[in-house]
Amino acid sequence: MKQARNPDSVHAPIGRYIHQIEVSGESRMLFLSGQVGMQQDGTVPDDPVAQLGVALENILANLEAAGFEPTDLVKLTTYIVGAMDPAGRKAVLDRLLGDHITTSTLLIVAALASPVYKVEIDAWAVRA
Repeated sequence: MKQARNPDSVHAPIGRYIHQIEVSGESRMLFLSGQVGMQQDGTVPDDPVAQLGVALENILANLEAAGFEPTDLVKLTTYIVGAMDPAGRKAVLDRLLGDHITTSTLLIVAALASPVYKVEIDAWAVRA
């Protein structure tokens, strides 16, 4: 079972995330390697927001391949090189995750594994 909470003793979330998700009982956990904005054909969009969308689509494809649902996501760690439009980021998350909210960490980093990558997302999922 998953219980999402924003404790009254902590500030309200400052973005599209929840402070905590507790997992209890019997469940399956899935930990994904960092997913970049590379499409299945090997191409990588230039735009960081587009890369974010592709990386998140890769996460959703990994979930489906393992028998998980998007609502099983409990943690996203997003690494961004340089600036990204916050409204564009939120629009991508809203489009691909709908109303589902995860815990989240956003890091702005100097570089990723290749200069072509502007976004990488690490994800955890739990299926009860």
